Amino acid sequence: MTPALFAAFWAVSILFVITPGVDWAYAISAGMRGRVVLPAVTGLLLGHLMAILIVAAGVGALVASHPVALTLITLMGTAYLLWLGIQLLIHPATPAANQDQGPEAWHRWTLKGVCVSGLNPKVFLLFLALLPQFTDPAAAWSVPVQMMALGWVHIISCGIVYLLVGYGAQAILTTRPRAALRVSQLSGAAMIIIAALLFADRVIT
Repeated sequence: MTPALFAAFWAVSILFVITPGVDWAYAISAGMRGRVVLPAVTGLLLGHLMAILIVAAGVGALVASHPVALTLITLMGTAYLLWLGIQLLIHPATPAANQDQGPEAWHRWTLKGVCVSGLNPKVFLLFLALLPQFTDPAAAWSVPVQMMALGWVHIISCGIVYLLVGYGAQAILTTRPRAALRVSQLSGAAMIIIAALLFADRVIT
């Protein structure tokens, strides 16, 4: 694989990463909860890694070709995002709620991060549509290895951006309780809206 191919993939991938969505909302809520940004972002990255492994192993195409399986994944992801969004609306992440800093909280935030990105069918379908376009069957590396290499480019970009978002929220919003409350509520509303759009896109259409 050539550096130009990696650069071309990164140019497309970074547009996805810097677009605010569920991952951003989750990183922001982690930033306002205290020292849980790192485990939250780690969870998000593990979810992306899971999706990349599924696509690279060839399971992705198999799942995508079975509408029932894809619909089930979508419903699971939709239900989880809906639950998280409602929780954020009912219990907004505010600077006063920084009690979640122990080892148990780190595990919870990591696991929730895995579910946020790992159960998002849009992430899975993105890799399914994007990764094969930047592979070369005639290259020295096998296609699955090429997909994993490209996937790591995406994961590194995600890690940098999501850490900046999470720690940026922590630095800016922890001293502004009212703004933190509004941003947390907006994050919850965004999760609910995205969940509704996922449901409509897969089930209603």
